[in-house]
Amino acid sequence: MFRNNYDGDTVTFSPTGRLFQVEYALEAIKQGSVTVGLRSKNHAVLVALKRNADELSSYQKKIIKCDTHMGLSLAGLAPDARVLSNYLRQQCNYSQLVYNRKLSVEKAGHLLSDKAQRNTQSYGGRPYGVGLLIIGYDNSGAHLLEFQPSGNTLELYGTAIGARSQGSKTYLERVLDEFVDVQTSEELIKFGVEALRQSLKDETLTTDNLSIAIVGKDLPFTLYDGENVSSFL
Repeated sequence: MFRNNYDGDTVTFSPTGRLFQVEYALEAIKQGSVTVGLRSKNHAVLVALKRNADELSSYQKKIIKCDTHMGLSLAGLAPDARVLSNYLRQQCNYSQLVYNRKLSVEKAGHLLSDKAQRNTQSYGGRPYGVGLLIIGYDNSGAHLLEFQPSGNTLELYGTAIGARSQGSKTYLERVLDEFVDVQTSEELIKFGVEALRQSLKDETLTTDNLSIAIVGKDLPFTLYDGENVSSFL
């Protein structure tokens, strides 16, 4: 009823208490290809489906390394994700140079939330049109965070964002008790790949369109692309 009158900017509430531009930004996440994140006690994994515009183009990068202990996967507008990942890299470098310690995953989530929230409370900008799954390992263990353009950041055991991600979420809910207690990184990756398969419609997972990242205890952030993912298919 009020949508046309109150969706022109990010700072005006509708009479029902909603910020429509922020809600539209959340919808933009659903346009991106699906990406799955899950964690056990010692490891955290990202599994993403890469897309290409046509047969003549390369596949879009879906997973970005931020530091040796942290990385992220995106769904939505890739340029927005690039800006946020560059910001996170700067904060990781700052923490290492000034405090001589790795940036904690929880702190990284708070920094991104503060940056996103500013765009929902001032003129001259728009909310980021991208959702991020952030994995990392620090002194408190393995972590998985979901970042939303509204400024919310949630810590989770497993989730999925992007187009048709509900299938992956349902699968992860069903096998939660199994993957949380997994001891090896290879087993956790297999759960992630199977979760991704639950959200596919016409696609088939190949070495070209699958991207995997893992981080954990005594294991720095490692990205698998191309032929390196063939053993998990």
